[in-house]
Amino acid sequence: VQLIERLAPDLGLVMVDPTQVQQVILNIVVNARDAMPAGGTLTIETSNIDSEIDGSFSSGVVGRCVVLMFRDSGTGMDQATMERIFEPFYTTKELGKGTGLGLATVHGIVRQSGGDILVESEPGVGTTLRVILPRLPDGITVQPTVVARKAASLGSETVLLVEDEPGVRSLTATMLRRGGYRVIEAAGGPEALAACRAYDGGIDLLVTDVVMPGMSGPELATEFRRLYPAAGLMFMSGHTDDLIARHGLQSEHTLLLGKPFARDRLLGMVRTALDARS
Repeated sequence: VQLIERLAPDLGLVMVDPTQVQQVILNIVVNARDAMPAGGTLTIETSNIDSEIDGSFSSGVVGRCVVLMFRDSGTGMDQATMERIFEPFYTTKELGKGTGLGLATVHGIVRQSGGDILVESEPGVGTTLRVILPRLPDGITVQPTVVARKAASLGSETVLLVEDEPGVRSLTATMLRRGGYRVIEAAGGPEALAACRAYDGGIDLLVTDVVMPGMSGPELATEFRRLYPAAGLMFMSGHTDDLIARHGLQSEHTLLLGKPFARDRLLGMVRTALDARS
C-alpha cells in the first residue's frame, strides 16, 4: 500500500484527547488496509475549512473546523453496508478477522469530541472518510506539558494477562516480564480460568481486556474472584466509555488502562492495583 500524506502546515487547534485521536487514525487506517488486500493507495489529508463558506460537503459541525480525510483505493462499499458501518459488532470481514468495533469506536470518539464523520464509497472504487472537528478560535496557544518521569515500580508478583489480540498480548506480557513479574497468558476467559485451575501457585493480579469474544472482561473478573478473592483486578480497553458500559464496567469505579499505553503507564497502574489489595 502506498501512503500519501497531504498535511496542512497551518492546521488549526482542536480540543480532543490525543490518545483517542490515535485510536481514530489507527482504526481507519487498519480498515483501509484490509480493504486493499492486493495493495493500493491510501491518502491522508488534513485541512482547515469553514463549513458556512465551503459547500463541498455538509456535516453537523457548523463554522470553522479541521478535517482529517482518509481516502483508499480499496474494494469500497454499497449503500446498505455504508448505512451500518458504525454499528457496534457489525463487520463484513470473515469470522476471526474483525470484531466490528473499530469504526464504532471511531464514531463514538468523534461524536464525544463534538465532531462529525462522513463516509463516501463505491464498490470497486474505494472509500473516503472525513473526520470533522470544531476548530478553536485563533490566538489560543498550547502550553507544553512537562511531566516528570518516574522510574516504573518493579515487582515480583504473578499476573494473569488476558487479551484476545495476539500482538497486544505478546507486547504487554514482555513489558510485564521486564518489570519483574511472572506472567500467565491467555487469549480469552475460558482459557484464563482453565489456566487458573491448572496453576499450582497463587495469582496476585488479573489484567484483562474489557471487550472480548465469548466472555467479557467483567464476566471473567467475577469468575476469577471466586478462585482468588484477595487478588487485584485491572482492566484494559481501547474502546469508548459507552461500549465499556455495555459490558458491565463503570470505568470511574475501576482501574482501567486505556490503549494504546506506554510501558511506564502499564507498570505504574499494575503496581497501584497490587498495592490496593492491602
